[in-house]
Amino acid sequence: MEWTDSISCLKGIGEQREKKLNKLGIYTVEDLITHYPRDYKDRSRLAKINELELDEENTFIARCKGNGETMKHGRFALTRLKVMDETGEVGLLWYNQPYMKTTLKPGEWYLFTGRLQKKYGRKEFSVSEWEGIGEHFAGGRIVPVYPSGEGISQKMLRGLMEDALGLMCGGLPEYIPLWIRKEYQLAERNFSIQEIHFPKTEQSFYDARRRLVFEELFLLQGALFSLKSFLEKGNNGILLKKQKSLEMFQQYLPFHFTNAQSRVLKEIEEDMSTGKQMNRLIQGDVGSGKTAVAMAASYWAIQNGYQSVLMAPTEVLAQQHYQSFSSIFEGLGITTVLLTGGQTGKEKRSALEKIASGAAEMIIGTHAVIQKGVEYHKLGLAITDEQHRFGVRQRSALNQKGEAPHILVMTATPIPRTLALILYGDLDVSIIDELPPGRQTIDTMAVTSNYHDRIYTFIDKEVAQGRQAYVICPMIEENEKLELQSVLNFTEELQQKLKHCVVSWVHGKMKPKEKQEIMEAFAKGEIHVLVSTTVIEVGINVPNAVIMLIENAERFGLAQLHQLRGRVGRGSEKSYCILVSDAKAKIAKQRLRTLVDSQDGFVISEMDLKLRGPGEFFGTRQHGLPELKIANMYQDMPILIEAQKAAEKLLELDPTLSLEMHQGIKVRFAQLMEGRKLEL
Repeated sequence: MEWTDSISCLKGIGEQREKKLNKLGIYTVEDLITHYPRDYKDRSRLAKINELELDEENTFIARCKGNGETMKHGRFALTRLKVMDETGEVGLLWYNQPYMKTTLKPGEWYLFTGRLQKKYGRKEFSVSEWEGIGEHFAGGRIVPVYPSGEGISQKMLRGLMEDALGLMCGGLPEYIPLWIRKEYQLAERNFSIQEIHFPKTEQSFYDARRRLVFEELFLLQGALFSLKSFLEKGNNGILLKKQKSLEMFQQYLPFHFTNAQSRVLKEIEEDMSTGKQMNRLIQGDVGSGKTAVAMAASYWAIQNGYQSVLMAPTEVLAQQHYQSFSSIFEGLGITTVLLTGGQTGKEKRSALEKIASGAAEMIIGTHAVIQKGVEYHKLGLAITDEQHRFGVRQRSALNQKGEAPHILVMTATPIPRTLALILYGDLDVSIIDELPPGRQTIDTMAVTSNYHDRIYTFIDKEVAQGRQAYVICPMIEENEKLELQSVLNFTEELQQKLKHCVVSWVHGKMKPKEKQEIMEAFAKGEIHVLVSTTVIEVGINVPNAVIMLIENAERFGLAQLHQLRGRVGRGSEKSYCILVSDAKAKIAKQRLRTLVDSQDGFVISEMDLKLRGPGEFFGTRQHGLPELKIANMYQDMPILIEAQKAAEKLLELDPTLSLEMHQGIKVRFAQLMEGRKLEL
């Protein structure tokens, strides 16, 4: 069996089971054996029946006395069976599993895990897991617990894992060169894979985990460094002159740049005037002035005879940028055009003609700006906004629209340095860590749903004084299991509660034109309260909106909550962010307390990373971080630093990875850059 073979080659995997495993991201044998445990249970100590502890998890071996019986008890079907060992006997209990009365055979020995409970004077053992002795027997050792899904049991995953590891017989390829393994004292790969699933000792587990964490981070960092090297190599950028135009442009703005904005502009100027292609990321909180910096850079490129393009993730944001750029550039004689998927055929054709002829000097749009058929006359600067929503491939597509145009990417999601190293290894990073003068602190409070009536009274009062409010709901459709208010139902409720307010809604499933009309009506003050999903996270700028009410706040990431909060506090009036949550969990409360206590996006993002881990950092896994199967960015920072050093040494020693001993790693880097794992 090869590690690249489909999992269907394993015994016991039919079509239905294969589909269920596919949902877990398991398609090949390698996917299976790198589906690492999320936890472990210590079953190295097996109890005797007379040693079972009440209300504690116990594991013991016993023999079935006879057949079981099932009886109905209200909504439940209770199946009971007697088992025994040399110290005594105990009754086993299963809920709604009537097949168990004939599954276990009288006289056979089995391993049982569960809790001994006492109800109505009777002691019974509620079984959570059982296994036949000899059939992937998981007793007397540390047992892995895997991320699972519907119809996939832990017992099944353990069995498949043992089968796959047995058949591979140490045949997994070794990617990390021997000299790196020796220098960083890393265990061999086959040993590490075996021990991470079924550790024999505590030390072998730690050795295995360290090796696999290093491997994951080393591969990702090496691939990103290779990509950066590729982008820089022979990519002579456009040499821009007329630096004075940067100073002149500031005179056309109704405000002065902050020191942080000026510093970042200086870094951009150095990039774009050296003849090398710029690949730079600007990080900064909502309202820190990234757009103004991008506008200045665009003006400079246009003064040098080039076009500039800005790509936004949503039509709403593209429209907002179009209005901002047009308001300044129109007075300077610069033609700005908009290109989005929601435009009519006539509007698109007109925009495309202007872009191709060079009549359009500043182009603003969605991903439509990188589609086939969009021809630029002379592209000099390509900007993407909200970088975590685009990836390496989109940047590459934008890059190919011109002859090595300068690349500038922006994000308002504050990302801890540890994550920035992983996400943006192919970019130089600039940080705008200063807000413009006059930006007010937003009063933030976390309350329970018991405060709703008081909150509605407060909104009513603010609206009566001419101000507006956002209300954010996490979901569009009703979901009883999660008990989250839907946007439409919540809007209806608010319309009843806020009788003097015009309440409307907007969500991601609306047509772009409908969404735009609602947003514009809100911006004009025709709508007082806007109920929305997180579609407004990167939405329109409404200085008159002073209240941000977020329902079920525990369902969002802290970075996302911080961005939502940044939608208010944009005018001269005092602004408020109200987080409503009935969550009882300690971590949920701690996360919301972080937002109440801090206005600093980078402090908040560090806490989010610490409490939730990188996989959920952006609210959804698709918004930025490639899924790390075993590494934890907060816990494994020392290993990350080692992995980066190793990747740098490797590429210094052999920049093209042409040496024989580096062929395996070269293939792996290429797979990462081409495949979905680097689809940042």
